[in-house]
Amino acid sequence: MADVLPLVEARLRSALGEPDARAAVTFLGTDRVEVLRFQEGDLVRYATLGMSAQPMADPTAVLADPVKGPRAELFLSVRAGIAETDKVLRPLAVLAASPQVEGVVVAPGASLDVGEPLWPGAPFTSVLVGEPGGLVEDLDLDEPLDPVRFLPLLPMTPNEAAWKRVHGAQALQERWLTHGTDLRDPLRTSVPLD
Repeated sequence: MADVLPLVEARLRSALGEPDARAAVTFLGTDRVEVLRFQEGDLVRYATLGMSAQPMADPTAVLADPVKGPRAELFLSVRAGIAETDKVLRPLAVLAASPQVEGVVVAPGASLDVGEPLWPGAPFTSVLVGEPGGLVEDLDLDEPLDPVRFLPLLPMTPNEAAWKRVHGAQALQERWLTHGTDLRDPLRTSVPLD
């Protein structure tokens, strides 16, 4: 069976270009997670590399299947030069390691919280997991492996995260769209929620 990560990195490079920086984080008892940074004009994108090495396991399963199960990597797009967004590397690695550490399956519509600002001065401590298939297409792997999905992360303020828990991910995304919210603004304020 082919090693998944070189294929994942090749897909990221074909979609986003050459990374201009990379950092690696290892948590006790987990595989290494790298975060790659891609610059494109006034945007900077951070993508995880390592989360898809193992399939995510159903937390209720007695034994984790080493082959079958959803695989994903995360990416975040923000406007460059407005905030110290490079400090998001560790929080992103924490989120990417959460399936191994906490036994969660990261899927579109989920909220992920790191319990601290994503970067210094950020009004966000959590993210909404977006739908795959946009900027980076899914990577099909040989059977019986599930494809790797590239999931965009949309930063949420604490108020937005609380509102999303009550009304759902779709309602929050519609509210962002209705108000023309720039989800790439690293210092944006909460969308009106009344």
